[in-house]
Amino acid sequence: MADPARARKIADRIKVIVAEYLEFRIKDDRLGFVTITDARVTGDLQHASVFYTVFGSDEERQATAAVLEANKGRIRSAVGKQIGIRLTPSLEFIADALPEGAAHLEDLVAQTRARDEELARAAANAKHAGEPDPYKKPAERLAADDVDVEAR
Repeated sequence: MADPARARKIADRIKVIVAEYLEFRIKDDRLGFVTITDARVTGDLQHASVFYTVFGSDEERQATAAVLEANKGRIRSAVGKQIGIRLTPSLEFIADALPEGAAHLEDLVAQTRARDEELARAAANAKHAGEPDPYKKPAERLAADDVDVEAR
């Protein structure tokens, strides 16, 4: 089992190599606007999961996935040549769910802002249930009680 720090360094290097290979070497028109977001390597350095996102429609995402799958061997060969370890890890390309999660969070934030605005509007028109300052009354009542005590 490899050192976790070494595995992280190798994963970061694989991420850079794959991104450069996709940008400069693959000349397929089906390859969309792809971004390599993360890479993770198993502890024994035998398998690497490469996470990616594609900007565009579902058809573009599917086309990019097909291009990545078709060129997996070439990309692995480039990784093996540049990484300099005894065994080249097998590659697995996984579509990252990060944009969908971010979109969901943005929707939640928008809903929360709308609710806050509704509460602010309701609070602007709201009035106190009792007197405006309920804490002044007991002090005045005490002063009146003191006067009654002195008169007795």
